[in-house]
Amino acid sequence: MKPVLGLGCPGKREADIMVSFVVRLKFAPEDRADVAETLRQLAAASRLEPGCVSYIPHHLEDDPDTVLIYEQYLDAKAQAAHRESDHFKKHAVGGLYQKMRERSVENLVAVV
Repeated sequence: MKPVLGLGCPGKREADIMVSFVVRLKFAPEDRADVAETLRQLAAASRLEPGCVSYIPHHLEDDPDTVLIYEQYLDAKAQAAHRESDHFKKHAVGGLYQKMRERSVENLVAVV
């Protein structure tokens, strides 16, 4: 298990605080199988990144064509490294982004 550094850690600057967010993507019903396989590959590779704390894709229970991905990184540098990774460029930019109908991001701030 990876060590997790969070709020309240001595010596941590604001820029070093974990980055957490949710990405919501909407797809066509006919793309469901391709999207699921792409998400499996993207999640497996993303979880191996040293700065990735959590990368968890979900389908909404009442809307299987909407995907919600919970992502958490040790800091902004780890998030940037994720977006620059070959697997992100291949599976997200070259795969999911090409099929999505809608996309939104909700940035999260820890309460405690």
